[in-house]
This record gives sequence, C-alpha cells and structure tokens, in this order.
Amino acid sequence: MKKLKYIFIPLLAVLIIISACSDEFLDVAPTGSLSDTELSTLAGVEGTLIGTYSMLLGRNGFYSDATNWFWGSVLGGDANKGTNEGDQSQVNEIQQYNAQTNNGSILEKYATCYEGVARANATLLLLSNSTTIGAEDATRLEGEARFLRGHYYFDLKRNFNNTPYVDETWDEVTPVSNEPDLWTFIEADLRFGYDNLPGTQSDAGRANKWAAGAYYAKALLFQGKHAEAKAVLDDVIANGVTASGEPYGLNDNYADAFFSPNDNSKESVFAVQAATGTGSTNNANPGQVLNFPHGGGDRPGGCCGFFQPSTELANSFRTNADGLPLLDGSHNDAANALTTDQGMFSADPFTPDAGNLDPRIDHSIGRRGIPYLDWGNHPGRDWIRDQPYGGPYSPKKFIYYRDVAGNNDGSSWTPGYTTVNYNVIRYADVLLWAAECEIELGNLDAGLDLINIVRERAQNSVLMDGNTPAANYVIAPYTSFGSQDMARAALRMERKLELSGEGHRLYDLVRWGIAASVLNDYLSIENAVLINSAFQQGSFQANKNEFLPIPQNEIDLLGADILRQNPGY
Repeated sequence: MKKLKYIFIPLLAVLIIISACSDEFLDVAPTGSLSDTELSTLAGVEGTLIGTYSMLLGRNGFYSDATNWFWGSVLGGDANKGTNEGDQSQVNEIQQYNAQTNNGSILEKYATCYEGVARANATLLLLSNSTTIGAEDATRLEGEARFLRGHYYFDLKRNFNNTPYVDETWDEVTPVSNEPDLWTFIEADLRFGYDNLPGTQSDAGRANKWAAGAYYAKALLFQGKHAEAKAVLDDVIANGVTASGEPYGLNDNYADAFFSPNDNSKESVFAVQAATGTGSTNNANPGQVLNFPHGGGDRPGGCCGFFQPSTELANSFRTNADGLPLLDGSHNDAANALTTDQGMFSADPFTPDAGNLDPRIDHSIGRRGIPYLDWGNHPGRDWIRDQPYGGPYSPKKFIYYRDVAGNNDGSSWTPGYTTVNYNVIRYADVLLWAAECEIELGNLDAGLDLINIVRERAQNSVLMDGNTPAANYVIAPYTSFGSQDMARAALRMERKLELSGEGHRLYDLVRWGIAASVLNDYLSIENAVLINSAFQQGSFQANKNEFLPIPQNEIDLLGADILRQNPGY
C-alpha cells in the first residue's frame, strides 16, 4: 500500500527578501530559509504541494481536519459531542446551535481552511515562476494544487457560506470582501483538475482525474445542477479508477472502508492519508483522537469518550418485515426504538435488541453485547464516560483493531492516533449522488438500481459473533418506488445509513432545505433520553444555523464594511 507521505514544513512558503542595500555581499539569507530558485524546482514545488495536502489533517485542534466529524455529523444529528459537560466545553454552545462569533473552535476551522488555501496558492505561485519544470509535471502539479484549493474553499462554503476568495495573484495587502459567491471559483478549480489531471498517479494518496471529477460533480449537486452533475458522475462510474489504477467499486464488506489494511482500496475515491511511525502523531489521523471509548484497561484509545452516536441514528437502522427502512419516521416510535442499556450498569443483566436491523448498525455504532471489532463484546456503561449525558453508544468506524500491527501510534499521550484513512469521497457516496441526480431528473428506476447496489453490499456485510450473526439482520433491496417523493425519502435515508459518522449529514440536510424540521425533531428525541444541555436548550433556527458565523476576529481585522457577518449572528 503506497500512501502519499505528509511532511510538515513550517517555513516552506515563507520567503524573506532583504533589499535595503544594493551591495550583494550584504544580502545574507536567514538561516534555514529557501530561495525562490530552490523552491521553484520540481522538488521545491512538490514540497509545497505536500504541505498543502497535509492541511487535510487539520492543525492545532480537534475540530479543524477534513473529517468534519463535529461540524457535519454532530451538528447533523448522527452523534452528540459525548464525553461529559465540562470536557471541551467551548463546543457545547455550538452543539446547541447557539454558537458565538468569538468561539475559538470555529476560528480554528476557518483558519485551517485558509491555511490550506494559502499553501495551494504558494504552490501555484512557485510553479508559475519556474523555468525548469517540464510541461507534463507542471500540468499535474497545477491540477493537484487547484483540486486542493477547490476542496478547502468547498469546506469554507458549506460551513461558512461565502468567505473571501483569494488566489495566487492576490497581493496579500488589498482587503477582499466575502460578497462574491464562492461556487464559481470552486467549480473552476475542480473542473481544471477533472480536465487536466492524469488518471493514475505515482502515490495512492494523490488526487487524480477521477477524484477531481467526483468532487466537481459534488459541487454541481450542492447547487442543484442535477443534469450537469449526472453527466460527470456517469463518466466517473463508467471509467473511474483509483490513483493506483484500480477500477472503482464497492468493497465486499461494508467495514472494509474503515479497516486500515484496506486504505486506498477500490472504494476510495479521495482520502486523507493517515500514517504511523513517522515521528509525528500529527500524521496519524489527529482529528479523531478524542473519539474512542472512555477509560483504561483493555479497550481502544482509553480516552476520551467523544462522538457518541445518537439515539435517533441508532433507531434509523430499524427495518420492517420486508427488510426496508421505516421511511415514515416511525423508527423513533416507542414500538420501534432500539432496546438499549441506557440507565444500566455493565454488571446488570442485559439482552441486546432482538428486532429487525440493517447490518450497517454494527459496523457504525458500538453497542452493548455486540462484538466491537476484535476487542470483545462492548460492555456498555464501563466504556461510557457519562452515560446520562452522552448516551449508551460508542463510535466505531475509525477505531483501530487490537491485533492489527501498526494501525495505531502509541508514542504520545494516547494510543488513539491511528493509520485509518478518512475517505473524503468513497464510491458508495458517488453511487448515491448519481441516484439522487436520477431521481431529481425523474428517472426513478435508474435511481432505484443505484441505491440497490449500495443496499446489496450492506446485505452481504453481516457482522458475525463466532459462527452466528451478532443480531437479527434483515435487509433487502427496494422493488419499486411509487412516487418521486418516496424515491427521495429512500435516497435520503440511504445516505444517512450508509454515510453516518462520516461528516456529511448536516450538509445534506441544508442543501435539501429540511435542516430545521429534521434537527429540531432530533433535539426532542435526544432530550427525552439524555440529561444534556445541548438538547434541553438547543434549537435550530432556519435561515441562521445552516452556516457557522464568520469569526469575529476576521471581521475585526478587515472591518465590518469589508467582511459581512452571516445572518442571525
């Protein structure tokens, strides 16, 4: 398995030119600096590009990386913050949809995206000044840098709506407002990558033509351009390959996408590369380091109990006698809600839910009495930091295995630094985007077929407890959609089940225009179960909470007449 190697080079894009004196012998370069000439070589530009990739892992915080586990999944109802009220308390107000404009975690997310943009722009500027890089390498480097810049602006767009756009031609002095819509620039960068990047790459972690095409289609889909997105997705599905040249496809087992030996598999369209043993845990999925079962002893991570899947999400995996999800919302009714050990101690007798379930539940959620990877059965409360506050469930998708060598880094304060890649885009996501386009264009049968490809893989992904299924798994493909509304409901539920905990849910709800109704219902459901201020005091306000506030620090730096705050803040 060949991964793109991340190298953090703090001063890589910093060029200091001393020009006060005309005598050349007085111009002494600072120790450790690199000149324009050195940085404009192929090796120099490759170095700045790798630094641009590295920002996918975030910086200096638990909420800034590309997984968007907090911004997309917690705020989208897949999970709650977890742990207890006092730990990382600055994000409690955000989970209540009451974020203040001076919140440090929001600023860190904003700043990280712009650090990625700055590194992409530095790469492009160096490339434009190079006289030694061949045409083929120059096109590839430009395509990768613009793809990454498109990604960072896409992340800014869906979290903050419009923010200032700057490219490599910006003079770094002239103030830039956030009035222009970012979509035009995002489309241009991703389209350039689709048109110009090679189909295969020297490293599995690099963006290729097909990753750029899939991302470009995603940007189109987010704007409701279904016909345009469909044309690109059809091409990606018919012809797309990984950076290593393997045709895209679903892995045989759903859990394979979260198992480090399968990183960069045929299902991985574009992934954040995580690595251990590099000398820095910053290369080992640092954004997920809090998201493990809590406590010491024989359990993964040993800290810190964050990112606990929600009651509402768990109930969503209930299926009917035909093996289909309950699309009418009745999965949260008392008769259908999952049996849990909420309010019980691990020593208390408990029998897991015996009703019909989609098998993806037990690859996505850790629950009592069910095997937790190769760590034995989840014991319940003993692995939960504050069960009344966070609920009975543990995260499961990005957890390392006990008996897989090298899949976590134990050199720091916690062994929870892992080599499990995060797929920014995986092939199941592409299939469901294509299904959504078909449904919105009135092609219900084509949408059904694409959804069923995803469901059939789930059907073949039963979690075993020894020689028997770990629960009563009942799942089947759809046979027909009676209306476009039913098809939409099926597609939206399928994205929820297939992609839970992967940072997508809030953004889907916002682009579908249903965030306020869905999330206020979610708050009510969790409030009935948990003693948690996020659900007791939370309320999602339409036309406000779809986006985070622009950090007040940025407005103060530029001036309110330059940088305008989002509505409601």
